[in-house]
Amino acid sequence: MSRTLILGALLAASVPGMAATRGMSAEDLVMFDRVSAPQISPDGKRLTYLLRKTDRAANKGVTSLWIRNLEGGKPRRLSDGKVSVASPTWSVDGNALFFLSAKSGSQQIWRLDLGGGEAQQVTDFAVDVGGYRFSPDGSRIAVSLEVYDDCTDLACTANRLSAPKTASGVGYDRLFIRHWDTWSDGRRSQLFVAKLDEEGRAGNEPVRLTRGIDGDVPSKPFGDESEFSWSPDGSRIAFNVRIAGRNEAWSTNFDIYEVAADGTTLPRNLTASNPAWDAGPVYSADGKTLFYRAMRRAGFEADRFALMRLDLQTEAVSEVAPGWDRSADGITLSADGKTIYTLADDLGEHRLFAIDVEHGLARRVVSGGAVAEFDLNGDALVFARHRLDTPAQLFRAASDGSDATQISSFNRARLDEIAMGEFEQFSFAGWNDETVHGYVVKPWNYQKGRKYPVAFIIHGGPQGSMGNSFHYRWNPQTYAGQGWAVVFIDFHGSTGYGQSFTDSISGDWGGKPLQDLQKGWAAALDKYAFLDGGHACALGASYGGYMVNWIAGNWSAPWKCLVTHSGVFDNRMMGYATEELWFDEWEMQGTPYEKPANYERHNPVNHVAQWRVPMLVVHGQLDYRIPVEQGIGAFTALQRRGIPSRFVYFPDENHWILKPANSLQWHDEVNSWLKLYLEPR
Repeated sequence: MSRTLILGALLAASVPGMAATRGMSAEDLVMFDRVSAPQISPDGKRLTYLLRKTDRAANKGVTSLWIRNLEGGKPRRLSDGKVSVASPTWSVDGNALFFLSAKSGSQQIWRLDLGGGEAQQVTDFAVDVGGYRFSPDGSRIAVSLEVYDDCTDLACTANRLSAPKTASGVGYDRLFIRHWDTWSDGRRSQLFVAKLDEEGRAGNEPVRLTRGIDGDVPSKPFGDESEFSWSPDGSRIAFNVRIAGRNEAWSTNFDIYEVAADGTTLPRNLTASNPAWDAGPVYSADGKTLFYRAMRRAGFEADRFALMRLDLQTEAVSEVAPGWDRSADGITLSADGKTIYTLADDLGEHRLFAIDVEHGLARRVVSGGAVAEFDLNGDALVFARHRLDTPAQLFRAASDGSDATQISSFNRARLDEIAMGEFEQFSFAGWNDETVHGYVVKPWNYQKGRKYPVAFIIHGGPQGSMGNSFHYRWNPQTYAGQGWAVVFIDFHGSTGYGQSFTDSISGDWGGKPLQDLQKGWAAALDKYAFLDGGHACALGASYGGYMVNWIAGNWSAPWKCLVTHSGVFDNRMMGYATEELWFDEWEMQGTPYEKPANYERHNPVNHVAQWRVPMLVVHGQLDYRIPVEQGIGAFTALQRRGIPSRFVYFPDENHWILKPANSLQWHDEVNSWLKLYLEPR
């Protein structure tokens, strides 16, 4: 049996003579400061970043803008720490910073001169700014704004939103009536361009570039500024968009469009020949080539994102690295244009890669955990990386990843108190004897010779990965901090092990993954004597919640208790009620009425008669990905079967539990449930 080991040491105390005295708690997880958006100044001497701090009293996180010298020195906060800011951007000359803030009552762009003075509002549009990018010379700004398509100016949209309504009914004529956690009100995110005057302010009526585009730029709900970019000469803008129409709810056909930045032409589709997903356009320095990412299979959201290049003169398209079997997450070009830097899941980590544009060769630049974000300026590289035993810190390195040095110490005082559970990656022969990887995390207070109860976590997606990273919702250290061991498996269908491995789950949700989980559990028990296989609970969310519902009727023997969060209970109803129909229709290889047998083959609802293990069910009302009735259905089944069970309902949360107080309650409920069945009473 092949096994690969990656050892993680305990987080060392950073104050001499001070020893860690406890494990990590849910309170720690909620209160940790979170760093994001590192950006190097144009002159390469300074670094800005965002830092989110939790305001317990206000029950929210507040994100502030910070600056420091890249080579060292004390960081300085630039925003007031009371109103969150987002999307920081350096001015072309490096003398100012721009950011988004709702300080004025609506989300607008602000400018802060680093020479002194208060931040000044740059835009004062009648609607919120969703995202922005400055032209290369800094004289214009592209902004995304949500507007009604039939409105000719921004005031029309604003007036319609504020108009009193005497009736509450809303009519719809096509699907996508709701998405993620929001009902559609008919608005679209559209791309506009505004000129800046001599005082650096934008006019109130920008030019709309996406005329005739029935789609969102950027995409909803998680799209950002990486979905549109300026040409180097500022004459054109490229963007990706999915044209809506009546098939939006079952289509993944995003295309790259190009439009004149002055609004004198209509957008032109550059990738119409590809019926699948094209995304993230980036121009070469000479403006002659457009790099982007592309999937090949229409309707499959977890297909491999290949790196592509389009010759804008000949319209020839080619793949940059066809032999690299990973899915690219973004494109950053080196200064000389010879290298693409991108992130990708890779063998249980989220690593930074450098791809040679000419030869297509890929090399790992940063490993050792999960690289969340990075910025590149010449030979200077800054990245935020987190691991199973530490939240994200900032690092400085050369562009090839050498000489990496940690340059931050966020959460130092709190981390000094905490002993993180040691972790190790292992591998085993899974389905069809193919190599599958997993991780084990020891309890914080591990002592050799003792046995410990186990939390067996099943990740969601299902095309995702749970590995060497620090998660803010499903963090193994919160269980290790309770004195339990943790095991989790990257079963067939997980990302980072090649596209064929990812593909293998489609049409087989309860097959190969279940075998991997069974074999991984057996392998972990065989290898790690400290795991108490007689006292273990299985828990998961989304697809992980589905799998918990599935194993409740198909593999219940090892478990003292189960936890299903936002889990699929009835595949057939899920195929009609979820908002992104493309997902289920690809995974089940058709619609519920075309291929009913596929929905029933691994349907948890068909095995309720075999359920016997106590189960905690958790769901949010605003979860439109897996609607709350799926959770209610599972709870109803448990109650009618007379199985000990509890339903925890969050009326103000979506697929994720995000508010600080709710997160603490969620962890309290889950930990209490596990404690009830894992520890002696």
